[in-house]
Amino acid sequence: MVTSQPSDERSLLTILGQLPDTIHNLIRAEIAQIRTELSYKAKNFGIGSGMFAAAAFVAIFLLGTLIAAAILALSLVVPGWAAALIVSGVLILLIGVLVIIGVVCFRRGATPLESVESIRSDLHALKGVGAYDSRR
Repeated sequence: MVTSQPSDERSLLTILGQLPDTIHNLIRAEIAQIRTELSYKAKNFGIGSGMFAAAAFVAIFLLGTLIAAAILALSLVVPGWAAALIVSGVLILLIGVLVIIGVVCFRRGATPLESVESIRSDLHALKGVGAYDSRR
């Protein structure tokens, strides 16, 4: 009956034989992690861009409302221009909220990739440099 050796007592040739598969699996895992991170960042940049576009769209209406408010104020119809200024104030608040949401999404998407640091630590471990799990 053949018994398998515990993982701590593998021969050097066995370990060297498994090294290409281990490196291949490590590279695949790193690429999968990079894909996941980049899709997350692209999604946040997309949402942020959409929020800025929505803010610009609402700003167009704000310009029309402010022009209407100026015309009504000049005509001295107090209830008319007061209503137009209230609508303008609400639109300004809406634009502010959309811009803040857009900035938050862009900041989320601009954080550095975690996988870059992971690849660096893997390369250091392969070179035998730095802190890594070594059994002595």
